[in-house]
Amino acid sequence: MSIPVVYAIVKAGGRQEKVSVGDVVVVDKLAGEIGDEVTLAPVMLVDGDKVTASAADLATSSVKAEIVGDEKGPKINILKFKNKTGFRKRQGHRAQLTAVKVTAIK
Repeated sequence: MSIPVVYAIVKAGGRQEKVSVGDVVVVDKLAGEIGDEVTLAPVMLVDGDKVTASAADLATSSVKAEIVGDEKGPKINILKFKNKTGFRKRQGHRAQLTAVKVTAIK
C-alpha cells in the first residue's frame, strides 16, 4: 500500500522550498513572534496523483506555518585588498533567518 504524498512548493524569502506537513524550514527573516501563524504562497501543489500549478487553482489553496524560532546564518567574510597601495578592508555578515514549521496544506 502506498501512502498518498501531499507536498507543496512554496515561495518564501525569494527562494522556493518543497514542504510537507510537519517539516521545519529555515527562511529569510519574517515579521512575527514565536508561535505566530504565517501563510506561505504556494507555487505548485501535489496531492497524491494530482498536480496543481495553475494560478486560478492556487489562489484557493494555502500553506499555513507556525514560527518556531529565530536563527542566524553562517558568517560570511568579505575581504578587499589592493596591491601596492596598502588598502585592506575586512567586513563580515550573518543573515537573519526564521525557522517555520508547516502545520497545514489546504
